[in-house]
Amino acid sequence: MMPRDSMSSVVQKLARQALATFHNHASTAAAGETRAFLESINKLRSLLAQVKAADLKIVPRYAESSAAPHALGPPVTYMHICETDDFSMGVFLLKHGTSIPLHDHPGMYGLLKVLYGKVRISCFDRLDMSSESASGGQFNPPLLPFQKSSVRPSVRRSVGEYTEDNAPCVLSPHKDNIHQIEAVDGPTAFLDILAPPYDPDDGRDCHYYKVLQPGSEGVDKRAEGQEQTQVWLMEIPQPSEFWCGGEPYPGPKVSL
Repeated sequence: MMPRDSMSSVVQKLARQALATFHNHASTAAAGETRAFLESINKLRSLLAQVKAADLKIVPRYAESSAAPHALGPPVTYMHICETDDFSMGVFLLKHGTSIPLHDHPGMYGLLKVLYGKVRISCFDRLDMSSESASGGQFNPPLLPFQKSSVRPSVRRSVGEYTEDNAPCVLSPHKDNIHQIEAVDGPTAFLDILAPPYDPDDGRDCHYYKVLQPGSEGVDKRAEGQEQTQVWLMEIPQPSEFWCGGEPYPGPKVSL
């Protein structure tokens, strides 16, 4: 039996709500976002908003802010908390000056709550049009024949910065699904929930992308309501400068 403090911990309650929200997620996704599902995910989001680094026994690592990103070990590490067929939960820790490159969560929801530091999240959506009709011929990136099948017309939806004082960021299968997460002004950590988990055998593998548009290398923060920017995204292999290591999770255990 789990100790009482573990059973009543914030992370335990969060995991149980995630399980209740995403159980049989495939059938829920096929039927669309029902009212009951939206109410459940809003409850999960409210619980996630309450989580602090201290609840997970994670100590902020601001002393690393002056170190080179790759000086010691991987630029990004992951603390695994729990995983079921319906969701996974863990903590990503990004060193100063590092990022999780532009990638997707195929058919998956993602909820992210910053525990310390600041992250910048740039979100993109695919456009429902062919590459021939996209942009009306305004931007045609020079591509080799074998690259054309890897290019997707897309739109940059938003760029936002998040700290521990902000509400969680929620990514859905159809909105903000392609995204990049950057550490801003020092190291950072965030609690991450994915539903369902990655599973290449079930069509949920992670893909990485590169923005193809003049002047788009540095994604600028845009004012709310400003016109979205159409871009081209080319699928690429995992960038060589990015890799993710693992480290032990020090917080309360989860029982599901």
